[in-house]
Parts: sequence; C-alpha cells; structure tokens
Amino acid sequence: MKKLYTLLLVLLVLQSQAQIENPVKWSYSAQKTGKNEANVEIKASIQKGWHLYSQFIEDGGPIPTSFTFSPAKDYQLLGKVSESPKAVAAFDTNFGMKIAWHETQVTFTQKIKTTNDKFTLKGVLEYMVCNNDKCLPPTEQEFSIPVDVSEVATVAAIPPVDTSTVGAVNTTLKVEESKTIAGPENSDSLWAIFIAGFLGGLAAFFMPCIYPMIPLTVSFFTKKSGSRAKGIRSAALYGFFIVAIYVSLGLVITLLFGTSALNEAASSATFNLLFFALLLIFALSFLGAFEITLPAALVNKMDAESNRSGLIGLFFMSFTLALVSFSCTGPIIGTLLVDAVSKGAYLGPAMGMFGFSLALAIPFTLFAIFPSWLKEMPKSGGWLNTVKVSLGFLELALAFKFLSNVDLAYHWGILNRDIFLIIWIVIFAFWGLYLLGKIKLSHDSDLSFISLSRLLFAMLICGFTLYMVPGLWGAPLKAINAWLPPASTQEFDLYSKQFTTTTPAESATKKYASLFHAPYGLNAYYDYEEGMAAAKQQNKPILLDFTGWSCTNCRKMEASVWADAEVLKRLKNDYILISLYVDDKTALAENEKYTSTFSGRTIKTIGQKWSDFQASTFGTNSQPYYVLLDAEGKQLVAPQAFNLDISNYIRFLDSGKSAFNKK
Repeated sequence: MKKLYTLLLVLLVLQSQAQIENPVKWSYSAQKTGKNEANVEIKASIQKGWHLYSQFIEDGGPIPTSFTFSPAKDYQLLGKVSESPKAVAAFDTNFGMKIAWHETQVTFTQKIKTTNDKFTLKGVLEYMVCNNDKCLPPTEQEFSIPVDVSEVATVAAIPPVDTSTVGAVNTTLKVEESKTIAGPENSDSLWAIFIAGFLGGLAAFFMPCIYPMIPLTVSFFTKKSGSRAKGIRSAALYGFFIVAIYVSLGLVITLLFGTSALNEAASSATFNLLFFALLLIFALSFLGAFEITLPAALVNKMDAESNRSGLIGLFFMSFTLALVSFSCTGPIIGTLLVDAVSKGAYLGPAMGMFGFSLALAIPFTLFAIFPSWLKEMPKSGGWLNTVKVSLGFLELALAFKFLSNVDLAYHWGILNRDIFLIIWIVIFAFWGLYLLGKIKLSHDSDLSFISLSRLLFAMLICGFTLYMVPGLWGAPLKAINAWLPPASTQEFDLYSKQFTTTTPAESATKKYASLFHAPYGLNAYYDYEEGMAAAKQQNKPILLDFTGWSCTNCRKMEASVWADAEVLKRLKNDYILISLYVDDKTALAENEKYTSTFSGRTIKTIGQKWSDFQASTFGTNSQPYYVLLDAEGKQLVAPQAFNLDISNYIRFLDSGKSAFNKK
C-alpha cells in the first residue's frame, strides 16, 4: 500500500548489486563419424534459473547464440550448426516477446569434412543469457578444439580463452520502445507491489463502506446456507471470486497499456502528471470533498443478480461488494495501480490487485467460518472515517512525489527540495493535528476523548513532522532522502557549509553547467567527453555515475554512501566524477540528435543519449550504475550497482585506483 511508504522503505529495493556472474559453462569435443568426417560438439551447461537463447530467434530480441569458425585448410564445414534438445519457445518478459531458449543444457553440433587427421579447430562463440530478474550482456568466447580423426575417440578440448575484460554484469533494462531492449520483471519489485496491495486491502477493510457490511455478509452465509459445511464452502467461494475480480482488473490494465507503456510511465511527463492529478483527486475524495461512486443502475443490476442461487449468485454477490464499496476502495485501488504502472512491472497491476483482494477476502471468509469472532470486533463508528481521512493525507503527500519527478526531469524549478519539504511538513502537521482532534472535517463525529491507539499514531505522525524540519536547513534526512528531490536543489543549506570539508563547488562541466549540481560540494562533469578530457589532463581515473532524477536508489546511495567521510574524500581527491542523467528531458541541439545503431531509436534528449550510451557500451540500463575507467575509457574493475555497504564501496574505489596506478 503506497500510503504506508515509511513502512515499505526497506522493501522497495529496485536494483541489486552488480557482480561478476558466469551461469554457463562450456565444454568442447570432436568425434569421428566416418571417413574424413567428424562432429564438433560444443556443450553448454546452464545454471538453474537461467536460460541460453537459441540460434534461431527473431530480430528485435536478445542476441542469438552464434558460432564463427576460423577458416583453415584442415577442414570444411558441412551444413550449419544444429542444437539439441530442441529449444523451448516461451514468452520472455525481458524482451516482451516469444523467444526460443535452452535451460539446463544444450549441445551444438557442427559437421565437418577433414583433410588432415590431426589439427586444432579454432573459432569464437557469442551468446547471451537471462533469468527472470536480469540479463547478462552478450559475451564472446574463443575456443580451440583438438580434432583427431585417426581413431574413433572423443578428444577433450583445450580450455577456452576468455576474452572478456571484466566479466558479466547485472543488467536491468527498461522497456523503451519495441526495438529497444526491454526490462525484466524484478521479483523484489513485484513482491513490494504485492505487499503494498495487501496493506491497501487491510486498510480498505476498515473503511466505512466495507467494515459495517461484515456482520450482514456473515449472517447471509450462516443462515441461508443451511449447514455449517455449506456455509464455509460458500464463504470460501465468495472470497475466491473477490480475488478473481480484482486480479482480472489488474490483468486488464496490463493488456490495455502493454509492456512498453508500463515501463515508459516512470519517466514520462504525461504519465507522471496524470498520476499527480489522479492522486490529488483521490486524496480530496478521502478528505471529504466528494465521493467517487459508480452509476446506481449498475450497482442495482449486480445486486439483483446476486440473488440467484449457486456459483453465479456468489459471483455477483462478490461483484456487488466491489461496486458498492467503490467510493472507499476506488482511491486505494487507483493509487495501487498508479504505483504498479509507474514501476513498469509487466505483472505489477495484477500482483497489486492480488495482494489487495487477498487481504480483503481473508477476513470475510474467516468471519464466515468463525462467526463467534464477530463479538470481538470493534463497533462501527467515527473511527472508520478517521481511517479514511488519514489515507487522504497520505495520498496527498504521495501525489507531490510524481509532480516532483516531472519537475526534475524538465528542470522547471517549481518543486526544489525546500518547497517539497515545506509541503510535506504542512501535510503531516495537519494530519497530526487532525488525529489530536484539533481539526474537524464535515463528516467527522464529535470527539469526546482520544483513544490510546489514536494518540500513539498522532505522536508518530507529529514525530515524523519534526524529523523533517531540519531538512529545511539542509539536513540530509537519510530515512526519506530517496523520496525527496536531490540535495543539490536545496536553496537554503547550512548543513553543507558546516559539515563538509569544502564549500559547494561550481560545476566542473561547461556544457550542462546550468542544469545539474553535484551533492556534497563534489566537482562533477555531466558530459562524458568533457570528463574524459579532464581525466587525461589531470591523470586521474574516472568514476562514471549513471543516475537519474527519478531514481530512488540513486538518492539512497548519495545519502547513505557518498555522504560518508571516507567515501567523500576519495570521490573528491582520487577520481574525476562524471554523472550522466539517463532520464533528463532537456532537448539536444539539432546537430546532436542521431539515430542509435544499438536500438534504432531517434535520440532527441540528454537522457536518451546517456541511456543509449550506457546500454550499448556496458550492456545495462539500470541505475545507479558505477563504472571505474581509465583516461582511455577502459574499465579498471568490475562495475557496481546499488549497494548500501559503505566498506564495499570504499574497496570498490580503492581497487579501481590501485588498478589505475598499476597501468
């Protein structure tokens, strides 16, 4: 449930640490099959959970497996490379298309005609592997295979030469367009969406439109069913239909938007502005300005159908619950769908609705099975409206996060960090006053006293409000820093002047100096060519930082890792920092626009330029992503992604500097 962001901070880890992975092991052999003929076999053993793509796949997807044999007078190729077993054809969420791949193992066989009894066959294979969370970039691997056809034997191959420089790296690629590399489903993200949906369903359960219906529904099952066993069965089916209805809604959203549209939402100005408007409407509805209801004729029609017997009656009874409660659940559902769509997860809307409906269905089913529990339930009253209004305050705060994403990407300068914090402080302060009974809205009943639970929750909200106040003077606010605009947008900042070793530096880069500002007084470049030139001039290694305005994990890294004194010292003294914003919407000059040879897209903005550069050069489009280079652009050590371990980041920087010094 998006409304409980503070509780979900630890769950919303969108990217994992980049590491060297090698999920495919290759072995080689040659076997005589007849006079002057042999089979060259190249076998791939694939780690569980990964798949290796077939040779025979359509364009627009991953790199197919391919083999290039070095020409030699010792042999001739007979036909093409075959593969066994037959590749499995399945829908690949990484690329949004049906693709053939191999799991566990596969053997590629090339028939040859020999002119010598003994020789070494050389060549290069290229392949690409993915799992459900990520893809590894295309890998080329040389091989040398001894061939001996003087006797019938299988000859072991010379160990292959690994020509890669730093090994494979994690990749999480966003869907841009049909010709662009598409983003895999992130299991952590889907689980976060599910948990958010489940919490949203629990919140909906305590809304004024649903909670009072529980005794009536339970009474229906216990009396009309005739027997306890039949009542339990009917209640279970009722819960199942609730889940089915809401999950179907999530699937419809996915089908309507499609994979590409879902992934574009995170950085699209149109989507973010639409989400801001929707959440603002939902918040005002919960605060009592109006109610979002469905046409009465539709509700009455479904209610009439629910009187039918059997499964059809139970289905329409579940449908009626969904329609009648829409004024309360609609804004929650809308917020969940906005969250799921903005994350770009293909199954996100369905997963969110599954969590929501499961939390909603379980209580109805359990109370029908154990009707005596009804005696322990709190009575309906004004506290139900308090829950509704509280969610309204949360949605109002959340709405400004989407507006901030657009503001940053387009450099409007409306919501800098100071203004954003002021808005949040005011919202949460008024929420605290409301819980304390100092503010009364039109639908509220008289509050003669404050319950202990309400007091404790008010204390929590007021404490959170006070926590944000020092942020107006530049305090980092690490607990929520990822949800705020970057510290570089702070206008009134006493913190950096008091606690950093140097005053904030002017941007080192000239080309985009007016658009970006590095945190903590770092002297950064925002253009790759300028940064490379500076590295050559100063004889320093480069920290290439792929980041984004709407990148939550980028802000977490800056607040939790870069702010560390030892890390900051290394960033300032040992490296040339080049920060490239992959979601910036600033238009390129006409003479700088181009068509990408990697994706086929027309590159029109700064963000598209750096995103294309990252994907085509490093095989990944995830942020944050950190690459250590020398002044010639060669990688010094394996890149890294999101990891809040400060000691790990220090080792990363030190190893890069050591490798640079050795060169």
